[in-house]
Amino acid sequence: MNITIFDDSRKPDGQPIHAVPPDVSERETASIEPLILDLLEWIGPGARPYDEVIDAWRTSCPRLPVWEEACARGYLVRHHVPGGVAEVEVSEAGRAHIRAARA
Repeated sequence: MNITIFDDSRKPDGQPIHAVPPDVSERETASIEPLILDLLEWIGPGARPYDEVIDAWRTSCPRLPVWEEACARGYLVRHHVPGGVAEVEVSEAGRAHIRAARA
């Protein structure tokens, strides 16, 4: 089986690319944390179709980039099986984030 993994959430040096602009206040950044957890838990332990995830979670609001920030932090993995549907699942880093937040 040939699977293509998409990981555009890292700079060439391996550092994460964050979607939250640097001029966003700490209060605004804190408001996105529960939404990121909601996204990760909504996806759940299995994979969901990419189109379904994007329809539910992508936003054009520059102050609440939940999908973008979760991807930038490496919490999500997107993959595609040729002839199949593109899917999104929670990465190991995302599962660790859920565990830490719920501990």
